Amino acid sequence: MKRKIGPGYAVIYAFLSIWALTTIFPLAWSVMNSFKDKKRIYSNSFSLPVGDAFSLDNYRNIFANYNILRAYRNSFIISGTVAAAVILFSGMAAYILCRYTFRTKALLTLLLYAGMMFPIYSTIIPVMRMQAAWGIVNSPSVAKNLLSVILPQIAGNMSFAIIVLSGYIRTLPVELEEAAFLEGCNMFQTYFRVVFPLCKPSMVTVGIFSFLWSYNDLFTQMFFLRTKENWAITILLNNIAAKEGVNYGALFSSVTLIVIPVLVVYMFLNKYIIKGMTVGAVKG
Repeated sequence: MKRKIGPGYAVIYAFLSIWALTTIFPLAWSVMNSFKDKKRIYSNSFSLPVGDAFSLDNYRNIFANYNILRAYRNSFIISGTVAAAVILFSGMAAYILCRYTFRTKALLTLLLYAGMMFPIYSTIIPVMRMQAAWGIVNSPSVAKNLLSVILPQIAGNMSFAIIVLSGYIRTLPVELEEAAFLEGCNMFQTYFRVVFPLCKPSMVTVGIFSFLWSYNDLFTQMFFLRTKENWAITILLNNIAAKEGVNYGALFSSVTLIVIPVLVVYMFLNKYIIKGMTVGAVKG
């Protein structure tokens, strides 16, 4: 039986369709203009890059003048490490807060929610001083400089991740953990053998959000990654924008190179994001 769409739903669908177009159009426009030279962009930025208008010169210039592959490597090292660490530590923290009772649990929960209220801008100076004392800021070692970005980004994602995972873990039947305990599993074995595999949808959600936030975080990277060898992809884009000025072909091609890989990953994993965010919202 086909469901009839009433006037109210028609208005909602029309509004959401327009909203989707306003979101998709800037990206499509950027990709389209990345295949045209700047003269054609100036003359008609809305024309399709077909025939003589199609050109790969913008991409050739980007790869020739900028070490974009090294920036990709640094970005994926930073973002991948942040996502993996957040999944590991936030999962264990959420499990303890959901399943165990201890004296400071209420205080830790309050601090957890308070942690989401303070932006990273308010903590960057003390964090920088602390890491400078450790010797990992402005170090000749690329690994140490990347670590100086990874640590504050892990901390910045923990509150959100713990809250999301706590909502999911509360929906899991305690009987599974009790059965594991009767079989001789300790706390860590119960978590990694029983709870962790069941939390896969929510873990993927937390991992994707942590990865994307880290990947797009220009503010923190500008503070800690000062030399070209340490640059991540967002810093490289900022540098391209400053150098190229009004060379919109170079800007469009660099934006496309930065955004498309993330969109591809998101398209393949978006079902896990939706499931992980909504599974703990309804009980019963």
